[in-house]
Amino acid sequence: MSGDVNPFESLQEQIDDAAAYVDVDSDVLERLKRPERVLETTLSVEMDDGSIEVFTAFRSQFNGDRGPYKGGIRYHPNVSRDEVKALSGWMVYKCATVDIPYGGGKGGIVIDPREYSLSELERVTRSYAKELRPLIGPDRDIPAPDVNTGQREMNWIKDTYETLENTTAPGTVTGKAPTSGGSAGRVEATGRSVMLTAREAFEFLGKTASEATVAVQGFGNAGSVAARLIDEELGANVVAVSDSSGAIHQPDGLDVADAKDHKKETGQLAGYPGASEELTNEELLTMDVDLLIPAALENAIDREIAQRVSADVIVEAANGPLTPNADDVLTDRDVAVFPDILANAGGVTVSYFEWVQNRQRFYWTEQRVNEELERVVTEAFDTLTDTYEETDVPNYRTAAYVTAIERVANAADEAGVFP
Repeated sequence: MSGDVNPFESLQEQIDDAAAYVDVDSDVLERLKRPERVLETTLSVEMDDGSIEVFTAFRSQFNGDRGPYKGGIRYHPNVSRDEVKALSGWMVYKCATVDIPYGGGKGGIVIDPREYSLSELERVTRSYAKELRPLIGPDRDIPAPDVNTGQREMNWIKDTYETLENTTAPGTVTGKAPTSGGSAGRVEATGRSVMLTAREAFEFLGKTASEATVAVQGFGNAGSVAARLIDEELGANVVAVSDSSGAIHQPDGLDVADAKDHKKETGQLAGYPGASEELTNEELLTMDVDLLIPAALENAIDREIAQRVSADVIVEAANGPLTPNADDVLTDRDVAVFPDILANAGGVTVSYFEWVQNRQRFYWTEQRVNEELERVVTEAFDTLTDTYEETDVPNYRTAAYVTAIERVANAADEAGVFP
């Protein structure tokens, strides 16, 4: 993994690459490459032993031209100001790619949640929510889960906000538990959009998904759900998956559900008895498979790894898993890369559905959620491939950004400049 690549610079480079194919003034483009505001705050939280620990936390609001800021909150030791700026920018263009009326935001706390008790994590989360209170709300900025956060943390943030505001506002956050106003289908949404993108990609490229071999790097929520749905609904052969403990490989195909049970019981994929061998994450990324799904953190594939990638198709489940240099290498090698801002947009799309349901106080069935998600993803895929075929863009990522930048720039133009 390339740890020295700045994700915010990667985002700006991706925007610049696409801007060459879009009729946007340079001053407007400059505005679309920078966040509107970034909160950096210090949380002082009492630990179980009575001591006080200090945490650094962020919230970036990148662009609100198309609607309220929207984006996840991650708990990770490597959270940084530039990372949340980049992720909030990717959210802007992700929402525009799938044409849902949101801007982009992102937040995070510099913390390794494995080192803290449940009560300590709750106090950290509520302290963060208190700092976010002036910035968030159903019409302002709507957080959601991300790395190492989930329904539990969203429920705490919702309760903190509602308590301090003395109101009920379930649309303040998405990704909540269904009993707290969450949407059916939300947990599987990101993995489902990865599967749908893979299905459309194979059809567009004239390949047969049911005959494909698949490797998935990262076996968290997005990766594990994508692996299971690709296995069950597309009939493809998932031959390798990995987590931070390493990769497991079975040429005849892994039992994805059983591997997930093993990870749930032991905390890792390593040692799974149904695998024929264990590999490193790098070996998985360079396996000779038909479809590679990077579903871990950003910058997982750099130039050096890209030169050794053997997959024909890559569908990005993670945010920013390829460095710009890796993108260049894979474009030159004619590897079809379907970008994160389409492939993993299922999470924010069903978050949008959740927000709509919260505002209306009327809730949908899981079947309706999945049908609406399929419609959004397939329409966005068709728009992406139309742009790719009708313009002289070098790859599918640039095609997605061309559409997204045009939509954001048009919204900004229609709003005008204040003051």
